[in-house]
Amino acid sequence: MENKIIPYGKQNITEEDIEVVIETLKSDYLTQGPKIKEFEDNFAKYVNAKYAVALANGTAALHLCALALDVQPGDKVITTPITFAASANCIRYCGGEVVFGDIDPDTYLLDINSVRSLLEAAPKGTYKGIIPVDFAGRAVNLEEFKALAKEYDLWIIEDACHAPGGYFIDSKGEQQYCGNGQFAELAIFSFHPVKHIASGEGGMITTNNEELYKRLLKLRTHGIVKQDDLYTNSIEFAGGIESYPLWYMEMQALGYNYRITDFQAALGNNQLKRADSGLETRRSIASRYKQAFSGKSYVKGQSGVVDGHAYHLYILEVDDRLGLYNYLRTKNIFAQIHYIPCHLMPYYREFGWKEGDRVASETYYKHCISLPMYPTLPKEELDYVIEAIDEYYK
Repeated sequence: MENKIIPYGKQNITEEDIEVVIETLKSDYLTQGPKIKEFEDNFAKYVNAKYAVALANGTAALHLCALALDVQPGDKVITTPITFAASANCIRYCGGEVVFGDIDPDTYLLDINSVRSLLEAAPKGTYKGIIPVDFAGRAVNLEEFKALAKEYDLWIIEDACHAPGGYFIDSKGEQQYCGNGQFAELAIFSFHPVKHIASGEGGMITTNNEELYKRLLKLRTHGIVKQDDLYTNSIEFAGGIESYPLWYMEMQALGYNYRITDFQAALGNNQLKRADSGLETRRSIASRYKQAFSGKSYVKGQSGVVDGHAYHLYILEVDDRLGLYNYLRTKNIFAQIHYIPCHLMPYYREFGWKEGDRVASETYYKHCISLPMYPTLPKEELDYVIEAIDEYYK
């Protein structure tokens, strides 16, 4: 077993995945073809949203969300420090100011009380929006955040990269799926190889807002439109007589080339078919971890078994994290750390953030370690990971 490498996350590419990619490569379209719309429609249905826009990656998705919501230089937006840097960086791309809340130490999610404290301490209108993150796969209670956002006239971007298929239980006892558009104006997902659905690279934005949907489509492709009823120049200028000629197009905004390819979309679409079975396996692995580590003296905290948790990550908080991390590597178990608090990255320190500003996030970082978590993790390897951790602390 010690000769096998066990990573914290891993893609699962099947023969059928390979076949659909080859089929698309042999087709007439490598990009801007029918596979993209097919993937978008199926993904929107999967999360119960009205619209979906496929993109090059999750970072591009976040950037376009900020653009679509018209983030301007100086606009203040609140997010969590415990996330990948892109959740915050999208606001900086637009010249906005990132303000970090703190996390709830029990859930590892953005603490709504921390957000409320920031809002109450500033004049109304100081902040423009909130970016909660479904960290590790645990769904943020967006019903509660929506009520707070409405009170202060804020928009919400849900970063659901860790949580396709995840959900929270609302005040009526109903399941509200991540990215369903009921509470956040926009939600984003990632299809990086270690995520639930892999397309190599790739991202998705979901929304129920038709106006934002159309804006996103324009921004995704250089700000260019090819639709008669959207044109602003005259038919005569375009070179037509009674209608616009077929070649005509207009650049109406400063957009980007954030398109996904057809073969990536084909791979993502095929992986989507296995999303539910993958979730079931992730939850089974999480239950085994929970059972194995509950009550252990060296464990300071751990991901619980929670309804709707999508388990992109399974996290332990432990004593002597560095020692355990290094020991596991000697056993070819490549655990990972998620994440270094964003507000203490050198870039964000330049804006005045310092140690001690977000105590719960900083305390979490001192102890967190992400264990191997992916659907193809064999039982014997899972048991080997558990035994290695116990062995270290013994």
